[in-house]
Formats: sequence, structure tokens, C-alpha cells
Amino acid sequence: MVENSTVPASQSALLEAKEIIKVLGTGAGEIKILKGIDLQLRGGELTLLMGPSGSGKTTLLSILGCILSPSGGHVKIAGLSTEGLNAEGLADLRRRHVGFVFQSYNLFPTLTALENVLLALDVRDDDSVDPYEKAKEALAGVGLSHRANAYPGKMSGGEKQRVAIARALAGSPSVILADEPTAALDGENGKAVMALLAEVAQDPSRAVLAVTHDHRTLGYADRILGIEDGRINSDERPKKGAVAGNGGGASHSLPSQH
Repeated sequence: MVENSTVPASQSALLEAKEIIKVLGTGAGEIKILKGIDLQLRGGELTLLMGPSGSGKTTLLSILGCILSPSGGHVKIAGLSTEGLNAEGLADLRRRHVGFVFQSYNLFPTLTALENVLLALDVRDDDSVDPYEKAKEALAGVGLSHRANAYPGKMSGGEKQRVAIARALAGSPSVILADEPTAALDGENGKAVMALLAEVAQDPSRAVLAVTHDHRTLGYADRILGIEDGRINSDERPKKGAVAGNGGGASHSLPSQH
């Protein structure tokens, strides 16, 4: 049974998923991965999505991020619906409003940290901002100004993940989606990355959702969703514990949405 969450009225839903269904295969081979999921992500919150392997976590994340289309239902991001959008329309919505952070970083090894962040801005094709300044601001926000000219091969795992977070932040997205962001990191770097995501999520113009198996992340969450067998089966708002206070290190000046 899903527990009702108490949400401050000042927080707005930046992402809404309504009756999301995902079916793979046909006939006797048909598998229903997601079975009617309703979900809202609100500004100013770090939400964790947890569940066993095969529960539908990654599929749901891909649909929320406009990488996959649902078999039924629709998603709204910053008030814009995915309903009826073709692949090009989904890609445009994703570029403008969603930032991704991946377990394997997905950095280009032949590009510097600054160039990796710039690449995310190039695909947005936004003439209203100076891409170099935005990229530098994003790297400064994750504490990596001094590593702007470093290549991924010369960085630690924690540094590479912070570059990935800077890249996700650079375009000022409404929603940041992280897929197992600490899985490849040791304890110290995992805590630092989660503290940074928790700090990013304090911006009321931005919602952050992280899919994770890592119980070290629990103390950083404003909200924890459980998923099993294609359905959300729990929704809790724990009090942030001492864990969150021990892993963050220095606070950074993060770029805001506005």
C-alpha cells in the first residue's frame, strides 16, 4: 500500500506521469513492464526510486526522460505533455528540460571536462546564453573549476561523476534524472556525489530523481519511492538523518534555473 506524502503547498510538480504502462513483445510473449504508474516530482526535492532488479526502475526512468515512449499514459515536464509527440518531439523536450546523470558517466574520453559540458549546451542550440560561461559556471558549481582542462582518463571516479552532474546542470533543466549515480564509486566519493545531488535538489525550480540500489543514499533523500512488479508500492518522506550531514564536504555555488 502506498503511503500518502505530505507536500508543502509552495512546491510545484515539475514532472507528472499519468497511468504509465509499458508493454514489450506481443501475443504469448507479451510482458507488461509497467502497470499504470502515477507519479509527480516536485521542485526542491531529491527523490530516490528503489526496487529489486526487474521491477521496472530503468524503464520508468527512460520514459520519464523522454527516451522511451510508454505503451499507455503520458508524461508532462514543466507543463509540456509528451502525448502525441514523435521521436523528434520527444528529443526536443528532453534537450530543453531534462538532464541525465549515468552510472558510467558517459563522458567523451577525447574531450576535456569543459568540452564535455559544452557538448551538452551545443545540442540545445540556445543563442540566448554564452555556452562557455554557462559551462564554466556549471563546473564551478560542482567544485571543479580547477579541472576544466583535464581529460576523463586523468580524473577519479568521483570527479568524472561531478563532471557528469555539471553537464546535466548546464542547460538549466527542470528535471535531473540519475541512474545509479553512486554504483561505481567508493564510499567517500559516493557520499560526496549524493551530497551534491541533494544540494542541486534544493533549487525549487528543479526536481531530482535518482534510481538506486545503494542504501548509503537513503539519508540524503527528501522522498523515497518503492517500485516492485511494475507498480509503485511505497511513498515515504523520511527525516534526513546524520548520514546526509557527514558526506557533503564544502557547499558549492550551483547554477540555478533562472
